[in-house]
Amino acid sequence: MRIGIVCYPTFGGSGVLATELGKALADKGHQVHFITYQQPVRLNVFSANIFYHEVSVPTYPLFDYPPYELALASSMVDVILNHDLDLLHVHYAIPHASAAYMAKQIVLERGRNIPVITTLHGTDITLVGRDKTYEPVVTFSINQSDAITAVSKNLRDETFKSFAITKEIEVVENFIDNTRYNKRPIDAFKKVIAPNNEKILIHASNFRKIKRVEDVIEIFAKVHAQVPSKLLLVGDGPERRHIEEQVRKLQVQDDVRFLGKQDQVEEIMLVSDLFILPSEYESFGLAAMEAMAAGVPVISSNAGGLPEINIDGVTGYTAPVGDVETMSQKAISLLSDETLLQQFRKNAKAQANKYDLQNIVPQYEKIYSRFCRMECGA
Repeated sequence: MRIGIVCYPTFGGSGVLATELGKALADKGHQVHFITYQQPVRLNVFSANIFYHEVSVPTYPLFDYPPYELALASSMVDVILNHDLDLLHVHYAIPHASAAYMAKQIVLERGRNIPVITTLHGTDITLVGRDKTYEPVVTFSINQSDAITAVSKNLRDETFKSFAITKEIEVVENFIDNTRYNKRPIDAFKKVIAPNNEKILIHASNFRKIKRVEDVIEIFAKVHAQVPSKLLLVGDGPERRHIEEQVRKLQVQDDVRFLGKQDQVEEIMLVSDLFILPSEYESFGLAAMEAMAAGVPVISSNAGGLPEINIDGVTGYTAPVGDVETMSQKAISLLSDETLLQQFRKNAKAQANKYDLQNIVPQYEKIYSRFCRMECGA
């Protein structure tokens, strides 16, 4: 098949999932065309089956804000017609689903009917999409898609609750490439971070308010007071300056490292002992699943789709949003019991294996095959 993938090219979950999906499809012989405003950060391999098309947005004095959606729709039309795509798979509803609808109508007038599959990822539905400014367009665009998928049961239910969706939403869960985590941790790297064999806690996100990174710092401060430990913060975003101030205020700055955005996050996960994700909402929790793939138990909130992947008392522990005290005590008890920690490590790894790309990618292929033209092949 010749598949167009439209996504955000950033470190966010939707962009990571879309890029890894494209790479996996290319490995299986499909021709994959990425259409976005810059090369996706996870698109770090060469493949004869992968093509990248940059969306160029011209600027004119007339526009206060460059019309990206129009430029994106035009780029889709160009790639569809010039590379004879069989379908478009757009990730994150805003503005990709509406731009895809526009592109679909344009090529339809030229004798091509291009199927559009829309995958919902989270805040495009639970946060941005609910805004009255966007809701009518989001609802219309989703309903005009030929197929709709969501990355968790919770997100599917939230979408039906918040929008007048008239079509079936199929749950195709996020996935990871477990082979990236099937290696030994680098002892020298761990020794640099924790020279006295301290426990290593880790958090990875885009540092937005919804991630509640301030809770991560509070939890670490409580753990640090009882268990010799270090904290690694992977990522960056609008809350970073506030978090740096909080770290200094709680006087744990000597044991907290800000690592910034990291592409090869598995090397960091593999030397860690516990992942902290106290988010206000997660549609799935891809970062938590990546930690589990490295055999790292998770302390998380029980919001959104997190309880679907982080099984309380098995792969880690869950607690209500904002319950820093419970999360801290669970973390301390787990880090203080090496036998229990090792069992949770094994459980986390086993849970991650269920979400391997070899199990999930065929589900997307099955959906594609329902809409692919009769003459298209692998």
